[in-house]
Amino acid sequence: MNTFPLFFKLEDRKVLIVGGGEVALRKADLLSRAGACITILAPDISHELQALLTDSKHEFIYENYNKTYMSGARVIIAATDDETLNHQIHADATELNIPVNVVDTPHLCDFIFPAIIDRNPIVIGISSNGKAPVLARLLRARLETLIPQGYGKLAKLAGDFRSEVKAKIPTLTGRRQFWERAFEGQVSQLMFAGNETEAIAQLKADLDSTAAAISKKSDDTDSDAIKPVASNESEKSLPAVGEVYIVGAGPGDPELLTFKALRLMQQADVVFYDALVSPQVLDLCRRDADKVFVGKKRSNHTVAQLGINELLVNHAKQGRRVVRLKGGDPFIFGRGGEEIESLRAHNVPYQVVPGITAANAAASYAGIPLTHRDHSQSVRFVTGFLKAGAPNSNFENFLNTDETVVFYMGLHSLARLTEGLVDAGRSSETPIAIVSNASMPNQQVLTGTLATIVAKQEDAELPTPALLIMGDVVSLHHDLAWYNQQNQNSDPSDENWLREGTTGETVKQSIDQQAHALSMIANLATNSGDDLEQLIID
Repeated sequence: MNTFPLFFKLEDRKVLIVGGGEVALRKADLLSRAGACITILAPDISHELQALLTDSKHEFIYENYNKTYMSGARVIIAATDDETLNHQIHADATELNIPVNVVDTPHLCDFIFPAIIDRNPIVIGISSNGKAPVLARLLRARLETLIPQGYGKLAKLAGDFRSEVKAKIPTLTGRRQFWERAFEGQVSQLMFAGNETEAIAQLKADLDSTAAAISKKSDDTDSDAIKPVASNESEKSLPAVGEVYIVGAGPGDPELLTFKALRLMQQADVVFYDALVSPQVLDLCRRDADKVFVGKKRSNHTVAQLGINELLVNHAKQGRRVVRLKGGDPFIFGRGGEEIESLRAHNVPYQVVPGITAANAAASYAGIPLTHRDHSQSVRFVTGFLKAGAPNSNFENFLNTDETVVFYMGLHSLARLTEGLVDAGRSSETPIAIVSNASMPNQQVLTGTLATIVAKQEDAELPTPALLIMGDVVSLHHDLAWYNQQNQNSDPSDENWLREGTTGETVKQSIDQQAHALSMIANLATNSGDDLEQLIID
């Protein structure tokens, strides 16, 4: 180690910062979060610094540097652009045995500001010893995705119970094992899910059952290894119920995943994933998790919805942590609501993690605002796939020229949709766009009108997954498009990743006999439904 990591207690301690500009602002922001009493010494102090340090314990001194102001300081920060002055500050602080940091000058630093991950009271610092601060920040960003905010609350909970645990569990080994169970089990999961009250109740129950088991044990030598006992003797024979995480995988780009989605994907025992989940996203799941393809694509359902519901319930009741990974958002035509109803009916705990829905991604990456004050005051999300033989009777609902309409799963019904819209009274000159593989490197955008888009698509052959965006906002694409311009209005140039079902090369995951049986039963029950499902956002 070139430096030794230490954590300073700075609450209500004086910290002197020499300098009043942007660098001083960054350091003052960090130090104020640690509760320091900050003194800013500079002839000119920025308005941003003054706005930041409004507490009366902070002090502004509008003067040039003077050594006397170092008196009583716990640490000193030199944040000026005057190299000679910075050397003088370092020399004076060294003479007074006060740790000093000269910003961006490692050889004049007694300590280094690390890249910080703050999960108060847990704090993690990452330092490159001044060699590569940008790399340290990138490492911090990666760790941020793996360490949920709930760890801070979990640590505070442990602090609140520390004395009680010490009193009820007499040995160090016993206490260590108790906390390991708490931090790796249901207590932590409840806290991460935001159920703080239930987490506290669970911790109390675990502590009471452990203490009761210890008190009944006549041989103290084995007491350390005792685990919580079930309150009902009959429960001992039942496996612990796991949990289902219904996770929105977003449109395909793994960088669009939420931190929470990534964390739950990393701890899954089994992952049931859709055809719209990109390989890049699937690769971020826990390596040794079972990964089962249950995709549905038009009339080809590898496992029908009722079968998926049963799989989620059954695996959770085996005590497994189950991730249901869905393209886009689970509640935007993802049938997440149906899966939750099934889980609730079987008393299976679950969490839902929103994802960036395909409409938002397609519009953003294509440079087509879904709403615009001059073009569109509302947006409507519609499933564009029509069941075979079903009459289309809803096109009159899409005639508002001040509204953007996004059709999910509409590419294969493009001709029927455009004809129906024009026949219902929508102008044939209405702009419409096809966005294929939104957010992915092989994204393509094809624009036209209701009169021309079918012929253009016949020439371009943009592949699924694709969305249709209809409305005047499409006319903004030419000026606002920013992403992957070489693939706009062009022929496909990259292999499409959308899984075709059990016949596709990328889908060789085995589905057990139960899944096939459930799928056959479920298919018999899914022959009815509305022509078009709609979600309107005003």
